[in-house]
Amino acid sequence: MAQKLTAEARKAALDRLAGWADAPDRDAIVKKFVFKDFNEAFGFMTRVALVAEKMDHHPEWFNVYKTVEVTLATHDAGGVTEKDIKLAEAMEKLAGR
Repeated sequence: MAQKLTAEARKAALDRLAGWADAPDRDAIVKKFVFKDFNEAFGFMTRVALVAEKMDHHPEWFNVYKTVEVTLATHDAGGVTEKDIKLAEAMEKLAGR
């Protein structure tokens, strides 16, 4: 089972992940991605879904038109783990950031 990150490791990871932040109401990290239109947003979600499936680690997300709001946490660990950081890094690359 994955282990929750220490406070120091979590802070270091968030420092290098532009736009990601601690969730205000739970042990998770969040980011809002804004694309030029729905097609670009949905394409991003499709590419992330393929990576997430290979990782066997799936995001919580919400999409309205060109915006995708993402929450990452490892449920069986009760918080943020290295799995979440790796998926966040993959999302950044897939978003072209």
